[in-house]
Amino acid sequence: MLAALFFVLLGWYLVYTQRIVTSLRSDAATFTELFSEANAAMVDPDADLETAIFTIYETLLETGIPLVLSGPRDTVIAVRNLPFEVDITTGEGQDRVRRYVRRLDADRDPIGDPTVQHIHFGDAPHVRGLVWIPWLQAGGLLITVLIGFAVIRTQRRAEAERAWTSMARELAHQLGTPISSLQGWLEVMRIPEAERPGSLGESEVADALEEDLHRLERISHRFELIGREPDLEPMQVREMVRDLEKYLTARLPRLGAGVNLRVEVDQDLPHIRGNDVLLAWALENIVKNSLDALAGTGGVIDLHAYAANQYVAVRISDTGPGVDPEVRSRIFDPGVTTKSSGWGVGLALSRRIVEGVHGGRIELLEGASDGATFVIYLPVAA
Repeated sequence: MLAALFFVLLGWYLVYTQRIVTSLRSDAATFTELFSEANAAMVDPDADLETAIFTIYETLLETGIPLVLSGPRDTVIAVRNLPFEVDITTGEGQDRVRRYVRRLDADRDPIGDPTVQHIHFGDAPHVRGLVWIPWLQAGGLLITVLIGFAVIRTQRRAEAERAWTSMARELAHQLGTPISSLQGWLEVMRIPEAERPGSLGESEVADALEEDLHRLERISHRFELIGREPDLEPMQVREMVRDLEKYLTARLPRLGAGVNLRVEVDQDLPHIRGNDVLLAWALENIVKNSLDALAGTGGVIDLHAYAANQYVAVRISDTGPGVDPEVRSRIFDPGVTTKSSGWGVGLALSRRIVEGVHGGRIELLEGASDGATFVIYLPVAA
């Protein structure tokens, strides 16, 4: 839309300026004719001076320049090329022309002897057109800017709506698994203990219910934190990464059969200011993204935490097929996903957590021939 408006304004401007250029060229031709007439009258002794002067006079009048001839006591004697029709034989017409003359004289001094006659003149039509060009340009630019702001505002509102829709779907998706599990365990509890599969006792069922409740609590806590500014405290990345390693390793047989998770954490990493719940969620989202990429084929996911100048960096790489070049530049935008059943929320949440909450940086590295490599940079605590 903005591009169309720009080309419309550009086309109008080119046509408008071309008309002015044509008028200026016409004036140049007119003045050349005047010079030719005057030169011929001066050079040729047999030339009819009266005819030459009359020709010059008529040619000047055809330029469209407003002219007012006035005599003593500002009596209007003759007018040509005025922007309005007027009868100078009436008092009303005389007054109207005098008011117009005062506007002309405000811009330039009249020519002639005021005791005999004065010639008051204005701008040629194309000069008046040039006066309006800056205003028209400013108006066109203002309209473009206003429409641009409106389009950007609409796009941002649409993006926000998509983000909230995707967030709601992600929340429903994450809640769905533990809720379904709880429903299953309730069905098991209704079965007499002797008839339960695997001879499950009350303690085993209670432990499973407790695990699902903890998972529900963790999910609700995560979404609660992402909706506000959480408190950031000094923390060690090492502990967070090792806890995440334990959590994922226990679930790898179900989440990614045939996938090997390798974790390396350098010694003596500096502290950062962060929220371990949110940062663990951001890392988990990226690792799960790699697990999805390796689904059905197996492979390796490497997670390495190390110091990088004033940051603690966490590098996550996998041996999967990599990221489609068509979505690389938009991979962190809400709703963008390479999975047929995905909502495009995980990486967007990770960016929100790393950059928006912790003031860090998250990148998808370029140049990898196989797999995908993400790096998270978290500022060292002051």
